[in-house]
Amino acid sequence: MSYTLLSVALLAFYVAWNLGANDVANAMGTSVGSKAVTLKQALIIAGVLEFTGAVLFGHEVTETLATKIANPALFAATPQIFVAGMVTVLISCGVWLQIATSRGLPVSSSHAVVGAIAGFSWVALGVDAIDWSSIKLITIGWILTPLISGAIAALFYSQIKHWILDQPNQVVQLQEWIPWLSTLLLGVFGVIVLPSLTEPLTNFVIEQVGFTIPAYDIPLLTGAIAAVGLTIISWRQLGKMGGDEGDEGDEGDEGDEGELLPTPDSRLPIPVERLFARFQLLSACFVAFAHGSNDVGNAIAPLAAIVYINRTGSVPTDSITIPIWILILGGAGIVGGLAVWGKKVIATIGENIIALQPSSGFCAELATATTILIASRLGLPVSTSHALVGGVVGIGLVQNIKSIKFQTLKGIAAAWLITIPVSAALSAAIFSIARILFL
Repeated sequence: MSYTLLSVALLAFYVAWNLGANDVANAMGTSVGSKAVTLKQALIIAGVLEFTGAVLFGHEVTETLATKIANPALFAATPQIFVAGMVTVLISCGVWLQIATSRGLPVSSSHAVVGAIAGFSWVALGVDAIDWSSIKLITIGWILTPLISGAIAALFYSQIKHWILDQPNQVVQLQEWIPWLSTLLLGVFGVIVLPSLTEPLTNFVIEQVGFTIPAYDIPLLTGAIAAVGLTIISWRQLGKMGGDEGDEGDEGDEGDEGELLPTPDSRLPIPVERLFARFQLLSACFVAFAHGSNDVGNAIAPLAAIVYINRTGSVPTDSITIPIWILILGGAGIVGGLAVWGKKVIATIGENIIALQPSSGFCAELATATTILIASRLGLPVSTSHALVGGVVGIGLVQNIKSIKFQTLKGIAAAWLITIPVSAALSAAIFSIARILFL
């Protein structure tokens, strides 16, 4: 069984590798495309945050996928069938994600996992084993997610364009808008990230100090302090940029801009766009952290379930404890795949749909986060890839519909439509072969 576990661990690493190569473009693609960061900087930043998110908070989604998607009670008498099914899920998802990544197509790893589980369940237990209601919700998500994200991105960008970018004095207008932009940014991403980050502190205050507080008080306080701090810092940076803009011809001032990013001036010559680059980088960091904590489960949940069966001899039916080494394995795989294979999908999202500036890239990421947040609250299974592509297209519609590269969108849409059936067919075929040969 130790050799089996080693093989499954390598498969999980393979899936995480492909997940990192494909899905992390959701966090960094628009930042690279808008020139807010270089590709090398994006790989380093996303690598650190994806790994941190996966290790610290990846257990929740992993636990859900390991125990809630396939009905474990149906496999109680035959745990070996469940193990074989989870192995086929890993193989199917890894192969499909690698194919999509090689063609630079952003697809949903979550949908690939659902399709693969459906495929092996059908072969193993029949059509009734598939949760068709989940498939129905995912189909609805295919349609609604890019539409909602595109509408939100178009709304955000049209307002920024009208009140800041199209004004004769952009710097003055941005100064007035900085508090609102800071609140909006930290509000949206704070709802996603801060409750998880501050949960240990909240529990400590309640259990150790004995002071009962509502669960969201500390996240709200933290977000408010962060928004005020970001506003003050941004005002100071904008003032420096405005001053530097007037001294552009003086080479002696070239290195005194106080930039947070080591980005050459020639890439972002406009002070407003340079400040938006910082906002966009911050939003990308939140997306990378949230993605690592959420989507790592797609790669390591089957491994976690198999480890549980190996230890207890039974199929997990409720909650399970995820060993830390599994979370580290998933985080390391994501980082490795991002570094080695992530360039193609990043280029597709950041450069091959429309040309992006930091202001437009920031709006696309903010719309993506807002859409995912709304969907999560409604219990709808949606894809970050779908949301981000929809957001980028929404920006293009506001700028100029002719700027959208529809040939790229056709390839992306085709990949979206076939993800579940292809992963289901792969899983069904592999499971059928495995059952004949080994079971």
